[in-house]
Formats: sequence, structure tokens, C-alpha cells
Amino acid sequence: MDTFWPAENHLEGIKESIDTQDLPSAINTIKNYLEKQELEELTIGITGESGSGKSSFVNAFRGLGDEDEGSAKPGVVETTMKPEVYLHPKYKNVKVWDLPGIGTPNFKAHEYLELVNIKRYDVFIIIASDRFRECHAQLAKEIIGMGKKFYFVRSKIDSSITAEKRKANFDEKNTLRSIREDCENGLRKIDVKDPVVFLISSWELEKYDFNLLQEKIEKDLPQHKRDVLLSALPNITLEINEKKKKAQEKNIARVAFLSACVAAVPLPGLSVAVDLAIITKEIERYFKVFGLDDKSLQKLCERSGKSIEHFKSLMKSPLHGGINPASLFPLLGAASLALAEDAVEYVMSLIPILGTVIAGGMSYWTVSIMLHRALNDIAEDARNVLLDLVQSQTAV
Repeated sequence: MDTFWPAENHLEGIKESIDTQDLPSAINTIKNYLEKQELEELTIGITGESGSGKSSFVNAFRGLGDEDEGSAKPGVVETTMKPEVYLHPKYKNVKVWDLPGIGTPNFKAHEYLELVNIKRYDVFIIIASDRFRECHAQLAKEIIGMGKKFYFVRSKIDSSITAEKRKANFDEKNTLRSIREDCENGLRKIDVKDPVVFLISSWELEKYDFNLLQEKIEKDLPQHKRDVLLSALPNITLEINEKKKKAQEKNIARVAFLSACVAAVPLPGLSVAVDLAIITKEIERYFKVFGLDDKSLQKLCERSGKSIEHFKSLMKSPLHGGINPASLFPLLGAASLALAEDAVEYVMSLIPILGTVIAGGMSYWTVSIMLHRALNDIAEDARNVLLDLVQSQTAV
């Protein structure tokens, strides 16, 4: 069941509440309602032996480098002596936990899971930088017994590839296949049936199996947590970019339905004011989801060596210069259409039953059209930025 959006009778309650408020209060009610939809938490536990690259993965998953502010600090020796939570820099409801290292001589999986409080995690990721060992299997069995999901990740693949390149008969595909088979065979030897191992480099998430890992986690999560995951993932591949777009498209009908409920309230000026508030908030979220907000672009500049002007020159959406009435109205074609709509909605909402249906339908249509156009433009801008980065890396 999707817990993001409550039943229609709850929306009806919001409509009744708005009916007794003045315009500023009604707009705040809608804004607060929209903000509550972003409170669904996704909690991921990252575990593995000391030195396996847990902290670097925690950072990479959140779109950060090891030296960035708010990053988990990797060390040669184990730096994580107790569970430590790291919030996603843009989505505080996404919590990634860097868990204490496993694999000590006295390691007991059951006691470990009690120590780290297994109940709080939606999924576990078990990381190894070499072969998977008995401690990994023990942990996996205990996690299964408690009804939780887990995934095996073989980290530091970039280092393994670099080491293998010294050999005269080096072939990257064969090397990756050999690493995968070695990990899977090792897991079978310690009684893990049908093991699946994801090969990952925290320095180059766009390569190897990060997409496959993301797809598997996404498939296993309930729908409302899938949307949280997709929003928080770094926009590093065209596949992720397209999935982000599809996830946002599904949400448009829900937001437009909220607009339709508001349109039936006979308060002059409310419908256009709320529609603009809804559209503005959703578009701001699109920029965040696709990594085109100012903070994300600044990080992109630091890593790529390119200027923010360069990336903005790749963006064709009228919104990239700022979200304001001047940039919003062209999405619909003309400002006069939206303004005229408000007057018609107000008159129609005063006519019982039929008027409510007409007013709600017009508002639903208006918000849907504007958000679909904005989403298409922003997703295309993100695609252009991503292709530019890929071309730059290929040229090096």
C-alpha cells in the first residue's frame, strides 16, 4: 500500500479545513500537506570487514566524495566502532548507516545484529573487498532469519582492474567474470545458495554493477520506499535518469488530484494561488531529484572542472534561470489561460455538484499539463548534462 498519499476522505478533510480559512492560511495548509509527503524514511545498513570500503560506499551512495562536508571518513584501521548514521544531503529522510566492522575472531552474528539494532533497517548491504568469508555468511543467515533483505557487494573493483592490467593477456570482461565467479563460489562453499554478487567501485559508480544493485533493491522495496530510493540516487546513468522521470510522472496525477480538490472550494483566488504553490514546490523537487539544483551543480563543477555557466548552457528549459511566474506560465502556453481559468472555476464551484466536477477537472488538467511539460524539460536538461560528462570522461 502506498503510504505517501492518504485516502480520498483525508483530502476531503483538507478541503473542508481550507473552506474555513483565509487565502494565506489555506495556501500554508496545502504546503504543509505536500511537505508531509516527503517524510517517508528509507534506512540502509552498510556492513562488512574493516577496510572493505564501507565508508566510501556510504559517501558514494549519497553523492558525496570522501573529503566532502558531511562525509563518512574512511581509514586504514576500523574507524566505525558503533553504528553511525549519515543523512542524505538533500533528503533527510534517507538514512545510511555505517556499521561496525565484522570478522573479528569472536564475531557472533546474532549479537552483532542486536548491537546495531537490525529492526531499524529496510535493507542491508554486506561489503567485501576480497573474498566473502564465514562471517559474511553467518550475518546473511541471521538477517534472513529476521525477515530482512540483504545484498552482497564486492567493492574496490577499480583497484582489482588496475592490478590485473599489468598482465599481458588482460581482458576486462574476463577479469570481471573471474572476480564474480570467485565471490559466488566462495559464498557457495559457506552454504549460501544461489548467491548474487554486485561488483562496484565507489569511485566510479556509473561503471560495473551499481545499476543492477539499484534495480534489485528497488524491486524488493515496497512502492512508497522505491520512490524515496529513486529520488536519492545520484543521477549517474541514463537508466537512472529515465527511472527518476517515470517515478515523478506517477506522482503528477496525485498532485493534480489535490489541486482538483482545492478548486472545488469557493474562495476567490485560491485555485490559482494554490496551483502556483503546488507547481513551484514540485518543480523545485524535480531540480533536486535530477541533480540540477544550485548546490548539486556546484559539486559537479568541483569534480568535473567545468563552470556552472557551461552546464547551464546545456539546459533548454525556461525554468533553469529561476522559478517565477514569468517562467511558469509559458509552460501552459499563455498566462491569460491560467488567470481566466481561476475566474471560471470560482463561478463553477458555486454551482452544486456539476460546478464542482467542472472546476476540479479544469484545475486537474492545468496542473497536469504544466508539471508534465516542466518534468520533460528538466529530465532532458539532466540528460544533456549527463551526456556531456560521459563524453568528457571518454575523451580523457
